[in-house]
Amino acid sequence: MDLDAAIDGLALTDHHVHQALARDLARAEFEQLITEAGIPAPAGTTQFDSQAGFAIRRWCAPVLDLEPFPAPADYLDRRTELGGAEVARRLLRGTGIARYLIDTGYQSPGSLALADMAESSGGRIDEIVRLEVVAEELAASGCGAAEFAGRFRDALWQRSAAAVGLKSIIAYRFGLDFDPEPPSAAEVTAAAGHWLAETERGGRPRLTDPVLLRHLLWAGAERGLPVQLHTGFGDRDLDLRRCDPLLATGFLERVEPLGVPIMLLHCYPFHRGAGSLAQIFPHVYIDVGMALHYNGARADAIVAESMELAPFSKILFSSDACGPPELHYLGALLWRRATARVLGGWVAAGDWNQDEAIRVAEMIGGGNAARAYRLAEPA
Repeated sequence: MDLDAAIDGLALTDHHVHQALARDLARAEFEQLITEAGIPAPAGTTQFDSQAGFAIRRWCAPVLDLEPFPAPADYLDRRTELGGAEVARRLLRGTGIARYLIDTGYQSPGSLALADMAESSGGRIDEIVRLEVVAEELAASGCGAAEFAGRFRDALWQRSAAAVGLKSIIAYRFGLDFDPEPPSAAEVTAAAGHWLAETERGGRPRLTDPVLLRHLLWAGAERGLPVQLHTGFGDRDLDLRRCDPLLATGFLERVEPLGVPIMLLHCYPFHRGAGSLAQIFPHVYIDVGMALHYNGARADAIVAESMELAPFSKILFSSDACGPPELHYLGALLWRRATARVLGGWVAAGDWNQDEAIRVAEMIGGGNAARAYRLAEPA
């Protein structure tokens, strides 16, 4: 089998992804969902004039029975004609993704439930539990400061009993330049007292306290499941300057003795630095999820750069798609195309041989995730 065919036929494991939407979307909402801006495009412009917009019109249109590059209005009319459920079914099944590891801590309003995601996609579903959500649910249920640490541990162990991994968004809520040491019990109790008092006064139980965020992260590491850590690009809620994974080096050093896999998600535009961390630390893994569907025709460059320093056994496929199933479809398709072209170029140049290139693609496409997350074979 040649390289292109082998990569095209891979049954992928998407190790970090969110549920898809399976409902009709008006143009304004659709455009907001294909960018991280979170606000409408300026007057006289459109979000379709982007790498993501061009990729949708080029690659998703044929799945909906359109010629490549229809006008945005024609694409959206066809979406409406088919209906959101059929659009989701076609695009999700077209990904070739056999297994989704879904972060249920964030989803667009109206997203598919996990069972419906499995039905629409035809893939197996596993859950990734978000640490901050567990803490915020605990706060909303009523909890004293002195009992917070113990009750959080119990809640986390119970909530993640069937999960395959955990997720932290400390990069969003504070930054990756956090104190890498685990906080003391007294520090956790004092911080919990302040936060819970705000919640009792009617405040939103949104956790931003750096002491508690560190406590959650260390508790997650002690749980023993792989811990996903958002790094790099994201929406306007984060400060990108504080999301460089190199800022978390101190934490990575200190958590290494626990032997828990730390999955550096997204990484773009810091993916080269993340690759150095994956090389240095035996428990660190990387992906370039989300970067591919937003960079479209430039996906080849990002895939190639992610394979410079990082050992190939430490790179995982991820789409990080959320919302429109177009993003799930593009995450897989652009990864396949970019990987085939990058590896194919190295084979053509005589630097690699084809069998080894196929083996590496299989590792990144699913084998590494199966090992790191200790996944059973798909049902």
